[in-house]
Amino acid sequence: MSAWRRYDSPLLPAFHERFEKRWGKGTAPFLDPEYQEPLPRAQWINPDTGAALAVVPVWSNHEEQRSFAVFYLPPAGDIWLLRPGITDYLESAEESHVTLRNDAFKKAVAHAQAFIDGPD
Repeated sequence: MSAWRRYDSPLLPAFHERFEKRWGKGTAPFLDPEYQEPLPRAQWINPDTGAALAVVPVWSNHEEQRSFAVFYLPPAGDIWLLRPGITDYLESAEESHVTLRNDAFKKAVAHAQAFIDGPD
């Protein structure tokens, strides 16, 4: 049985700290635990190893163009970006954009769950 558990609280500060340590200060507002938007987000922790995993919306210079990223925090430090495939969407209240966002989120969460479950 896997020790991984859903963690439905604000994002763990370690995601933000490790990302900025690797890629520079101010590069990850989407991982800042003080920044409550955008949603949806999901995260898991493994209390046995101290590892963590998160699915979060990310964006570049065009804040309405987003995608979901899956970040893994190994127990020994660092941060890894896991590639869930194309999870791009536009952020707006338009119904078709919300549907695309939800589909992209489900795809990223499925990728994270497959990582947790390990190889068949």
